[in-house]
Amino acid sequence: MRGLGAQSSVLALLMISLHAAAPRIHSLKFLFTATSGVPNFPEFVSVGLVDEVEIYHYDSNTRRAEFRQNWMSRVTEEDPQYWERGTKILMGHQQVFKANIETVKQRFNQTGGVHIYQRMYSCEWDDETNKVKGYDQHGYDGEDFISFDLQTEQWIAPKPQAVITKHKWDNDRALIAHKKNHLTHLCPEWLKKYGRSSLTRTERPSVSLLQKTPSSPVSCHATGFYPDSATLFWRKDGEELHEDVDLGEVLPNHDGTFQMRVDLKLSSVPAEDWRRYECVFQLSGVDEDMVTKLDKTRTNTEKPAGFTFIIIIAAVAVLGLIAAVVGFLVYKSVVAGVVSARLQVGERGSGSGNSAR
Repeated sequence: MRGLGAQSSVLALLMISLHAAAPRIHSLKFLFTATSGVPNFPEFVSVGLVDEVEIYHYDSNTRRAEFRQNWMSRVTEEDPQYWERGTKILMGHQQVFKANIETVKQRFNQTGGVHIYQRMYSCEWDDETNKVKGYDQHGYDGEDFISFDLQTEQWIAPKPQAVITKHKWDNDRALIAHKKNHLTHLCPEWLKKYGRSSLTRTERPSVSLLQKTPSSPVSCHATGFYPDSATLFWRKDGEELHEDVDLGEVLPNHDGTFQMRVDLKLSSVPAEDWRRYECVFQLSGVDEDMVTKLDKTRTNTEKPAGFTFIIIIAAVAVLGLIAAVVGFLVYKSVVAGVVSARLQVGERGSGSGNSAR
């Protein structure tokens, strides 16, 4: 992808589904990863995320852009050539990033070894305040390399090796203007437009009480809910419990929904007192709570195969996404910096394939 105009096409690649009923900060992210010297891993990977859910995937092995959510199939129904164009755009990105990583390796006087060059281009939209933020950030080998500051409209170069790029991009006012428009207007408008007009999606979960052995904690497991802004907790006699409780993380399911669990230690609780406990699930934007009473007769004493399968699927999904972005999402802070997408040998006009020279 060599022109900023092509960035519009990547944005247009997406049909975005958001839960717009409750105040939330929504995000649209494009992640690009180029690797050098990494065995059994594509040289280039790109994924798109809406509210942290993967919606498209491309890599240099398959050389094809593919949607990851079923609701995106309407894109090809309306425009059969959509994904073909998207594939060509990302193939162009692949060439740019292949040159990028070689350029940066030269900057650091590196010839061999394992190296990773990453970029995150994203925007956020608060559907209550209508406030938007934009980010464009590059990293190299797990550290910030160069970023764009929307407030000052200047580039930040934390590494000496990026200073030459900073000076060139600071002087490219057309690039800065175009980038600002994309980050503060175009990208958020896609979020607003499709968040409000496509799928106002709210899905309630199925809730199960699971206990591995009679002496194990009771796990309240909720799966199949959307969006991910949910709360799961135990309470006793109507009061929320904070002791002897272990809350797990919200994890993605393969179908774009989410799951989570909260464990309750009951080793010192008499069986006749179990009825005083209940698991409560609350979903953002839904007034009615889902309450599951703790009943020994309704509690499985071992995890059913379905639960194990869900955990496996979730783990595969998480590991796949981590592999795709190769650790990019563990950056110290998304707001720490922001950068242009174009780092290549030689600046090519005002296009998105920025040159590092």
